[in-house]
Amino acid sequence: MRNTIRFTAASLFAGAMLAATAGAQTVSIKGSDTLGAKLVPQLAESFKSKNGGVKFEIAAEGSSTAFPALANGTAHIGMSSRKAKPEEITAARAKGIKLNEVEACHDMIVVVVNKANKVKTLTKDQVGKIFTGAVKDWSEVGGAPGPISIYTRNTASGTYKDWQTLAMGGKNYAGSSQKLAGNEQIAEEVAKNKNGIGYVGLAYAKKSGILDVTIDGVEPVAANAKSYAYSRACYYYIPENADATAKAFLDFATGADGQKIAKSLGFVPN
Repeated sequence: MRNTIRFTAASLFAGAMLAATAGAQTVSIKGSDTLGAKLVPQLAESFKSKNGGVKFEIAAEGSSTAFPALANGTAHIGMSSRKAKPEEITAARAKGIKLNEVEACHDMIVVVVNKANKVKTLTKDQVGKIFTGAVKDWSEVGGAPGPISIYTRNTASGTYKDWQTLAMGGKNYAGSSQKLAGNEQIAEEVAKNKNGIGYVGLAYAKKSGILDVTIDGVEPVAANAKSYAYSRACYYYIPENADATAKAFLDFATGADGQKIAKSLGFVPN
């Protein structure tokens, strides 16, 4: 059974005291690129400034990498842009590790196109058809003629799976789609290709050279998080018996100061 929890102020105090008295301690955090490329590193830097002696190792290689690392003890905290699968929870339990789920923040998966593309708005139906390959040319959705180049996350990504569910009705991606490691790589490729289209987290949607697309008349901005078609929650996972410093970091990340950092980066705070 998964538990959504918020650790207490007492654990924050305990973590701070541990960091201050136990010398250098390294907290390993693995998983989601959406959380791990920008947000968690900034949270870690802020936490370190208040808790001397704590170090962080952050590996943002996709949500699916979080759970094996938690199960085998090579991560203290997992980052995920999707909920853990039952089999991932079970695999950890089989090794004596009960995972608690902590809501990190909310995110919006934003459709982005090249800045030269005159397509500024799409319907959910059009988006689904583009990413499944049913629509292959920009002229079919009101753009200039040209073959659509699709950029997606790789299969280790929670966003890859979420997009299949939220935008594609569970159908397969177009065979021509190009899989990339992270949000920043997708933004870079779309910025270089006038026929490109991809999806990125809201925090990555303002890169130079790309434009975000309005979906069914709703702009992808934080104020529209509840009405935007592709909104979702992101999560941290932590062993129930995690040490005080790891718990203290999650208290900070999900507390007022941490959520302020999340908002500044384009995430939607809880």
